[in-house]
Amino acid sequence: MTQTTPSKAGSGQETARFTVPPKHPMVTVLGSGDSLLRVIEDAFPDTDIHVRGNEISATGNPAEVALVQRLFDEMMLVLRTGQPMTEDAVERSISMLRAQENGTGAPEETPAEVLTQNILSNRGRTIRPKTLNQKRYVDAIDKHTIVFGIGPAGTGKTYLAMAKAVQALQAKQVTRIILTRPAVEAGERLGYLPGTLYEKIDPYLRPLYDALHDMLDPDSIPRLMAAGTIEVAPLAYMRGRTLNDAFIILDEAQNTNPEQMKMFLTRLGFDSKIVITGDVTQVDLPGGTKSGLRQVQEILRDVEDVHFSQLTSTDVVRHKLVGRIVDAYDRYDSAREADGDAPPPKRHPGKRK
Repeated sequence: MTQTTPSKAGSGQETARFTVPPKHPMVTVLGSGDSLLRVIEDAFPDTDIHVRGNEISATGNPAEVALVQRLFDEMMLVLRTGQPMTEDAVERSISMLRAQENGTGAPEETPAEVLTQNILSNRGRTIRPKTLNQKRYVDAIDKHTIVFGIGPAGTGKTYLAMAKAVQALQAKQVTRIILTRPAVEAGERLGYLPGTLYEKIDPYLRPLYDALHDMLDPDSIPRLMAAGTIEVAPLAYMRGRTLNDAFIILDEAQNTNPEQMKMFLTRLGFDSKIVITGDVTQVDLPGGTKSGLRQVQEILRDVEDVHFSQLTSTDVVRHKLVGRIVDAYDRYDSAREADGDAPPPKRHPGKRK
C-alpha cells in the first residue's frame, strides 16, 4: 500500500483507504476469485471492506480498521519479495496481528518477517516457517547447540529441523547429517517381520527418508548415504559413538526412556548440533516406562545453550481439521484428569496379563 487515509465515517467509526501500486495486480492482493478478500471479510465481520479499481477501503471500529490496515501493509511487504499470498498465510497473519494487539505476541516479529524467512530452496520450492512459533524454533536452532522441538503432530518439528540440517550441510557448517528415531512402535513384533534387520526397521525410518526427498535431489540421496554424509539409523545404533562435525536429529523422542535420552545427549561431539523432536501426548512406551522427553525438560531446563521450543495446535500446518482434532483430544484428556479417570497404562504388544 502506498498511502492510507483515515477519515471519520460516523459516530465511533473510521474509514481507511489503501492504494495498491499498479505493479501489483489486484488478483495478487485479493486472490483468485477474491478468495483472500473473503478470508479477510470473515475475520473482520463488523468491518465493511470495499474494492474499487486499485483502491481498498475499510470502515468500522477504529481498532479493527487499524488491524485491517496493518494486515494489508504486511501483505504488500510479502508480495514485494515475489512470494505469493495464500489463504493460509492471510489467516496466520491475522492471528499474529491479533496476538500482538492482545499483548500475547512479540511486536518486533511481524507476519511479513515470519512468512518471508527462507530456509531452503529445492526444485523451485522454498521451505519457510509459517507461524511465529515455527520462526522462533528455527531461530533457536541457529543460536543454540541443543534444541528440543516439542509439540503435536503436524507442527513442522521434524520437517523444519531436517531443512536446517540440509541447509547446514550445503553451507559446509557440518560434514554430515545423522537422523535417528527409536523403533519402539515395533516392540516385540520386529522379530516376526521378514527380511534383514535394516529391512525390518526401515518402515519406522521412512518419514525421515520422505522429508529428505523433499529437500534434496532424489538421485543424490543414495550417493550421500553410501558416502556416510547422510546416515539414517535407529537410536540403538548411536550407543558408544561420539558424533563430531554433524547435525544430528532425534525424531519421536517421546518414545525414548530416560536412559536412552541420556545416552543420546552424551553422543554430542565438537562442532555438532542436536535437534530433538517429539510429542509428549503420543507416548508409545510400554506401561510404567517414563518418557525420556518428559523427564529431560525437568533436568535440562536451566542448562545454558539448551533450548526448549514449544509448538501448539495453532502451529499445525496440515489440514485445518488436524489442529481442531489436537485441541479436542487435549480437552478430552484434561477433562478425564480432572475427573480422576486416568487411562489405564498401555500394555506392550504380545505380553499377557
